[in-house]
Amino acid sequence: MADPESTVINTNVKQKDPSTALVIAVTTRAIFNLEEEHKLYLEKGKEEYTRHQQANQDKPLPPGTAFAFIQAVQYVNKKILESNPAERDLFDILVLSNNSPESGMRIINSAKHYGLEISKFCFVSDEDSTQYLKSHGVKLFLSADRTDVCNALRRGVSAALVFQQEVQAPSTPLRVVFDGDAVLFSDETDQIFQEQGLEGAVQYERAMEAIPIGEGPLKAFAMHLGKMRKKFGQERSPIRTYLVTARSGRDMGIRAIKTLREWGLPIDEAFFMDGAPKGPILAQIQPHIFFDDGLHNIQGAQNVGVPSAWVP
Repeated sequence: MADPESTVINTNVKQKDPSTALVIAVTTRAIFNLEEEHKLYLEKGKEEYTRHQQANQDKPLPPGTAFAFIQAVQYVNKKILESNPAERDLFDILVLSNNSPESGMRIINSAKHYGLEISKFCFVSDEDSTQYLKSHGVKLFLSADRTDVCNALRRGVSAALVFQQEVQAPSTPLRVVFDGDAVLFSDETDQIFQEQGLEGAVQYERAMEAIPIGEGPLKAFAMHLGKMRKKFGQERSPIRTYLVTARSGRDMGIRAIKTLREWGLPIDEAFFMDGAPKGPILAQIQPHIFFDDGLHNIQGAQNVGVPSAWVP
């Protein structure tokens, strides 16, 4: 029986230690724009798709939504190694793909063409490729497939759904924006809000002010990012993190800030939007990626050209 996972090690890239690195797994459709190819796959089947990919294996794929994020992550690695060549706490990127190694040649060649430092390409024939995330030590998984993302979250891996869009590559440093409730934090206050409205949520927050909010699905990833960020002084850091939340600063901001302090998570800037649209502030920040659990916020971000990832 064939091994369901075949891994191609990229020998041109320094291999990282998964026990210390911040391992990010991206699917091919998150990092490259494969919409036409995906359509061909759905309409004509796997054989036609494989034939197309093999015929075009030397033609680079256009960048996808997570492309600029991966480039910025690479920049952070470069800066970390400049200040300490022996540093092992680095980003490590692997591509997780349902392609066969034959049709995956185009993916490898595209990564090489753009100079992307991807250490491993994992070609998985299993329907559920997320079962391999833990064995690779993955801390964040980005996919264009909703089932994949839900499976990863169920397995306890930070994950988000990337929507294909045209992305302008913003400049460095790496800028990551997190929503608060149900992303960095648990959705406990959201649930109170659904049941008792804003007044109930505000009362709950005041009563719970001294108690940190529970952990959300992206807390572990944010903490590792924070740990890397602490290696630099604020002025020289190649990583900037932001909290952009629908909470109001006056009534519901105190507990959020206290929670971040309790976790020891450094956030460069926090914006309490009090329910206002997030698009304008995101357009100003120009992040490489924005994580939110609200589809209307994702839409607003896409409207201003910000690469977005939905946390279902």
